[in-house]
Amino acid sequence: MGEKIFIGVAWPYANSPLHIGQIAGAYLPPDIFARYHRMKGNEVLMVSGSDQHGTPITIRAEQEGKSPAEIAGSYHKQFLESWQKFGITFDLFTTTGTANHAEVAQDIFLTLLDKGYIYKDKGSQPFCPECKRFLPDRYIEGICPHCDDTGARGDQCDQCGRPLNTIELVEPRCGICSAAPEFRESEHFFLKLNAFENKLITWVRQQKHWKPNVYNFTLSYLENGLKDRAITRDINWGVPLPLEGYDGKRLYVWFEAVIGYLSASKEWAKSTGDSEKWREFWQGEAKSYYFIGKDNIPFHTIIWPAMLMGYGGLNLPYDVPANEYLTIECKKLSSSRNWAVWLPDYLSHYDPDPLRYLLSANMPETGDTNFSWREFVRRNNDELVATYGNLVQRVLTFVYRNFDGCVPEYSKYNEIHEYLESLDTNKDMRKDLVDIDEQSINEIEDAKELLFREVGDLISKCKFRQAMLCIMKKAQETNQYLDRKSPWKVIKQDKQAAADSLYIALYVISCLKTALYPFLPFSSQKLHRMLGFDGNIEDYGWQPLVPEPGQKMLPPEPLFKKLDEELIVEETARLGK
Repeated sequence: MGEKIFIGVAWPYANSPLHIGQIAGAYLPPDIFARYHRMKGNEVLMVSGSDQHGTPITIRAEQEGKSPAEIAGSYHKQFLESWQKFGITFDLFTTTGTANHAEVAQDIFLTLLDKGYIYKDKGSQPFCPECKRFLPDRYIEGICPHCDDTGARGDQCDQCGRPLNTIELVEPRCGICSAAPEFRESEHFFLKLNAFENKLITWVRQQKHWKPNVYNFTLSYLENGLKDRAITRDINWGVPLPLEGYDGKRLYVWFEAVIGYLSASKEWAKSTGDSEKWREFWQGEAKSYYFIGKDNIPFHTIIWPAMLMGYGGLNLPYDVPANEYLTIECKKLSSSRNWAVWLPDYLSHYDPDPLRYLLSANMPETGDTNFSWREFVRRNNDELVATYGNLVQRVLTFVYRNFDGCVPEYSKYNEIHEYLESLDTNKDMRKDLVDIDEQSINEIEDAKELLFREVGDLISKCKFRQAMLCIMKKAQETNQYLDRKSPWKVIKQDKQAAADSLYIALYVISCLKTALYPFLPFSSQKLHRMLGFDGNIEDYGWQPLVPEPGQKMLPPEPLFKKLDEELIVEETARLGK
């Protein structure tokens, strides 16, 4: 019986196109993780959606003279197109603008209110005397009181990652007109975070499997003490309060958006025809993983768990494998200055797998990493094309031309099958197969041990960079094996000997495309078909798929395109324009 794996993915604000910093930080990692677990036979539910109620949407709407709903709807459609083209396999990608989401968010609000974890109090809210209105937190900018960063916002400092209240900012200013705001008293509802402080500390100290950066940041934040936070704002765009007399207030986005994981799960369950199916992923033995960027750590390791504890009966996060930041050409990514590589723009020029490869091999798992167009071209040409692609192309082309377009007959086929079946149970089997050469044994054994056991273990622990390194190492070793065997020379004297070494290479290539499928789904599926297999790779599971001698292959085609180095100058020049 497989595991139940719930995967919650950060909800992007529907105010601008997706950029590769978001992809590396929060969207490619869960897709790799989900694809692997599906292949393992585990039941996966991966959900997310467009955050339609965030302040960035209202800002963009004002800039363009449109309604927030128009802006959100337009970018949500674009997100869906990007996921499809880039191969991000959500079970449901919805929005916070649905009636279902409002209903679930209001239920959590009322339950926490009824249990005494939400209370009313007076609070100061910024009012801009020039704009003549109350300002949402993200409309306020200033200096962070903790790290002195000058670009902090009223809800959070991106530099040090700490959530903030607007009144804490030093030298606050309106993000629209730069005027100094006035702080006026207004009645709001507050989440009683300090009631969960001790429970959260005890719980977090048990999460030794968390990444050190996530674990240490969360524990340090908790040990400094929690402050109650207002969860309503005087705005008209968002989920209404389910109480009479509060028409001018809405649930604030930081409280409401995380509820989207639960509301999306319930929406998905209804779409299956079993409205209670969400419980399988939120109760009992299911494990919950939340993939986010590091700026969202406290909301997923402190605030959301506190809300779940208060609500009761739902699983707390099992892991929050937050990634660090991706810089662009060694500079901090900036959407406002167009210092970014936008995903829709990338996909209009290039194939998805080369970018999936680079971001996997250079993923910011434990520290910030950098994207450069030079590195993109180098890795594509030197690693995807010259190492892996060349291995596939030369083997499949030579086999197709010299063995009538079929997988060649292997003289030790039965012995190899016997050996493969015994690897997990009989470590002494090697003694009984002395007539199979040592190099071929090593290739087969490594392919099964390294690609499926070790790589699988690394993916399950969200160590995607190491997993990719293992896979590419095996591709390099297989190239070396072929150089030693030289079937293109041997075939002139001994066609069967050439067939044997080529069959081993085909076996390893088949393993490589399966192991690479979570990372490079498009090229892996293409190779799957060229090898003569039917259906989808995922349907065959996380295991070696052995080519059958005589299996009809398709005419080989290059898996990847070599990129012209001129694009480095062209693409770099477009940044910041």
